Amino acid sequence: MRNRTMVQRVVFAALFALVGGVGWMRSAAAQMVGKAHEWQLGMQTAASPVAERIHAMNRFLEIIITAIVLLVLAILAYVILRFNAKRNPVPSRTAHNTLIEIIWTAAPVAILVVIAIPSIKLLYYEDTTKDHQLTLKVTGHQWYWTYTYPDQGGFSFDSIPIPESDLQPEQPRLLTVDNAVVVPVGASVQVLATSEDVIHNWAIPSLGLKKDATPGRVNETWFRADHEGVYYGMCSELCGVNHYFMPIVVKAVSPEAFDAWVKDAQQKFAKADGTAAEVVARNEAAAGSR
Repeated sequence: MRNRTMVQRVVFAALFALVGGVGWMRSAAAQMVGKAHEWQLGMQTAASPVAERIHAMNRFLEIIITAIVLLVLAILAYVILRFNAKRNPVPSRTAHNTLIEIIWTAAPVAILVVIAIPSIKLLYYEDTTKDHQLTLKVTGHQWYWTYTYPDQGGFSFDSIPIPESDLQPEQPRLLTVDNAVVVPVGASVQVLATSEDVIHNWAIPSLGLKKDATPGRVNETWFRADHEGVYYGMCSELCGVNHYFMPIVVKAVSPEAFDAWVKDAQQKFAKADGTAAEVVARNEAAAGSR
């Protein structure tokens, strides 16, 4: 009786720790929306419908992969136990089996079809922009981004990484910029990506974004931030020696806050008259400070 009580206490404590741990991880993930954090397992918390579908597709593939691994492990264990030299001293000389060959040819084809159909649907959903409320033009440079808002008067600004020596306590290293992209929460944003020098890639994991910015071409994608917050990303293309100094910051704010930001941005960036040489010098100075 005493041992049973002790076992019950241990089981209860383990369940309590598990539930508490899951709750802690969920609250931590909620606080860290928009960037990776230390000891994180899995992908960043999804903050857009595209990211949510990517996560669902990933879970679907994990189920298929796990089933394949378990099946192969079970077959391997059966072969080892059933057909070892001790239990089967006289091996079979069978060279072919029509049924087995049909199965191991048809089964992988069926699995690939099962994977391909939702994959194509996801790719189409990521690529198609429907009824967007805002257009954002993204231009890649070595090594910074330029953003243009055609629907808000066509103002544009450069986004330069902030040197580590100038970072505030809560600003992440190599991910903080002087001018962030600002969008209204819940609005579908059409992204037009291009480049003025080499191939770059505009990627924000928590928003399900990853689109090449190619010279002489405009690539289109879209996103919708469903929660207010700050979302971090960076160039995901090897575009040069300072490739990792191309961070991306997107701030999703309320529609009222976005309208107020647009009014200030139209005045702020309309007055900016920096030449290309000044922009390059500023970028090199920011990169050199690291």
